[in-house]
Amino acid sequence: MKPGASAKPLSYSSYLKIEELLDLQVPLSEGPEHDETLFIVIHQVYELWFKQINHEVDRARQLLEGSQAEDALAILKRILTILKIMVAQVDILETMTPVSFSSFRARLESASGFQSAQFREFEFRLGLKKRSMVRHHPADSPGGRRLRALIDEPTLYDSFLRFLAGRGYPVDESLLERDFSEPLPESKEIQDLFIDIYRNDHLCSTLCERLVDLDEGIQEWRYRHVKMVERTIGSRSGTGGSEGAAYLRSTLFQPLFPDLWTIRSSL
Repeated sequence: MKPGASAKPLSYSSYLKIEELLDLQVPLSEGPEHDETLFIVIHQVYELWFKQINHEVDRARQLLEGSQAEDALAILKRILTILKIMVAQVDILETMTPVSFSSFRARLESASGFQSAQFREFEFRLGLKKRSMVRHHPADSPGGRRLRALIDEPTLYDSFLRFLAGRGYPVDESLLERDFSEPLPESKEIQDLFIDIYRNDHLCSTLCERLVDLDEGIQEWRYRHVKMVERTIGSRSGTGGSEGAAYLRSTLFQPLFPDLWTIRSSL
């Protein structure tokens, strides 16, 4: 900048990069087909929410590791609110008829929501880790690098167990120092610990309930996603050769935190 020159004042548009943002919706169909813009906007918004929700899960982990339970509860509430918005967005997508989607679907070629690295990151952060999913993302891609780093990182649930250990609860060391790339096994000892917490520790039981809320929220999102896909393309394969609704149905009713569900009949 030349001496004496003043910087251009920061504006709403320049701070949020509005013009750059509005240039990111580029329909490929001829015309273009009217609903392709909606399809692009909805999925770009989902990716923005995925970015934010991953940011919040990392913060929740940090707070739990620092024994800041009240602040962690506030972040978990925010995550749950974001999930509700994500589920509600399905209502907008369902205003697009199967005929409307068919008018531009072929243009998607091999592109598929199955390829969303950020959603896989969200799953990994919550404990649903599968090395087979990493292979769908090139090692030299930003998403591939993030997933390969996350596969060996502790999950939100691991941070919760560390939080409990820090409060004096008898969490077995083998769970705290386990191989984080593997699914967390169900534990009778942890289930007994949770039962004691629910009966005697209001703060920790509230954290348990927020994790159950989160688990239920993810299952609700998956169910709405399945029904939206069935409503739009029926039993046909998804774009990019994915199995479409058949694959999505296989992800239903798989709890992230099974110990917190198993104890329900014992409380």
